[in-house]
Amino acid sequence: MKDHLGRPLVAVTGIGIVTPLAWGREANWSAVKAGTSGISRIRRFPVDKLRTTIAGTVELPEETAGGEIVSSPVRVERMAAAAVEEALAQAALGAEGAFPGPLMVGMPPVEYEWPQRFDLARRANGNGSYRAAIEVATGREDLYETFLFGGVGERLAARFGTTGAPIALTTACATGASAIQMAVESIQRGESDAAIALGADGSVQPEAVIRFSLLSALTARNEEPTKASRPFEKTRDGFVMSEGAAALVLESLEHATKRGATVLGILSGCGERADNFHRTRSNPDGSAIIRAMRNAIDDAGLQPGDIGYVNAHGTGTPENDKMETLGMRAVFGDAPPPISSNKSMIGHTLSAAGAIEAAFSLLTIRDQVLPPTINHNEPDPAITLDVVPNVAREVSGLRHVLSNSFGFGGQNVCLVVSAAP
Repeated sequence: MKDHLGRPLVAVTGIGIVTPLAWGREANWSAVKAGTSGISRIRRFPVDKLRTTIAGTVELPEETAGGEIVSSPVRVERMAAAAVEEALAQAALGAEGAFPGPLMVGMPPVEYEWPQRFDLARRANGNGSYRAAIEVATGREDLYETFLFGGVGERLAARFGTTGAPIALTTACATGASAIQMAVESIQRGESDAAIALGADGSVQPEAVIRFSLLSALTARNEEPTKASRPFEKTRDGFVMSEGAAALVLESLEHATKRGATVLGILSGCGERADNFHRTRSNPDGSAIIRAMRNAIDDAGLQPGDIGYVNAHGTGTPENDKMETLGMRAVFGDAPPPISSNKSMIGHTLSAAGAIEAAFSLLTIRDQVLPPTINHNEPDPAITLDVVPNVAREVSGLRHVLSNSFGFGGQNVCLVVSAAP
């Protein structure tokens, strides 16, 4: 039950997923296999003066009933809790709020949003300065507990009874994959028998949408939201912001086997590589992307030819899809495996993306079905990859999947998930 480096094999025994498509693993996976889009017009705040008016949003029950719109950290915590609960139920581990391992939480940086800032300015008699806001915020435990960066992780750790201090981290668009990597490594080092890896994001709020628009990162294809996200396609012009959460229950294979757990797959390889070329763009030579992919495959003890499918980062920006193609060709040569992008259906879930896509990669192996890249109407002649266009594809004998996560700021993490032995 060891890998090629003598480390404990890391098994996945539980999966939980929340996306704009659905709350729940199987409902999400069914929608993804069917090529369903979860992108729609933003309804939770006014968008009439925004360049981009669409997103993949996850509405909470009280919001759908016409109640108050909650802040991003509250949304993150609610989606994260739902994903962890589903994963724990499948794993049949952590009963009665006692989980035998740590919690790794990948989530966005948390900061006051406009409603809170406006409220503080009103309390300061219209003075919107930082100093005035700090003075009137003194003693506001509600703000402190909601927006403190580590607060979400602490409350989730208390709720699920994880051991040790929870680790809350953010590595831009690679965050969810980073959380999985940290959980895997804690088991490989023998520090724990099990861990919960979680990625969650609820950043569809006015300031975040405007910031990404100013970076020219978002598509403004507002007229037909379901057709807006088009990774690898010739007319792609930016990504669609989205939100969601995914959780994996990870255990050493020995621990899972001893307790009779059903093993859903193996997290067999993790690879990372950073570059400091630009805030949003990769180095044109693709070196960090290429190295992250190779590191993950090497870490799994595999050769590139062993990878049967790649779950793409596939954002739909002209730059990302070009660079991912470059990386695929460098790593796999003239015969790369099929690659497709879940983001064509659910949008870019930012801090949650790496975890959601790893979860979908495990389900890809389970059902031997490659999810499609929808909205692929006009192929880009510069992207010579099999992107599984528009319709899911049944396969057989698929054992190893590479899941790519390439973040802003040159933060790149790739994972290899494999079939259970």
